[in-house]
Amino acid sequence: MTVSIKSAVRDAGGFVTVSGKVTNGGSERWMAEDWIGDEKELGGNASSVAGASLVDKEGKKKYLVLRDTEGHCLCTRFVGGVRGGQTVDWFAQFPAPPEGTTKVDFQVGAMPPASIDISEGE
Repeated sequence: MTVSIKSAVRDAGGFVTVSGKVTNGGSERWMAEDWIGDEKELGGNASSVAGASLVDKEGKKKYLVLRDTEGHCLCTRFVGGVRGGQTVDWFAQFPAPPEGTTKVDFQVGAMPPASIDISEGE
């Protein structure tokens, strides 16, 4: 699996939306089991980006993907998985770090953390 990050945008409502693409370079269907998060009380997040986080090292805070009132992530759910050779778009929405915080680490599953810059939305 290859994950690319296209943008991390701070929205006026106090959120950061991170988006990009996931490419399955293998031949088997990929179901994102290790990306769904550990919260057993929150259902409906199977094969999703629900377990992603943003880490503000300077502010010493970790931000988890937001959930709706039913516990579903505000993120992409890979319904049916990602077929071998397929590339799909993804997004995840987080609470925004404090104003002035422009660099965070994005982490999902067993992928190494990636340092990303947060841009200001319109």
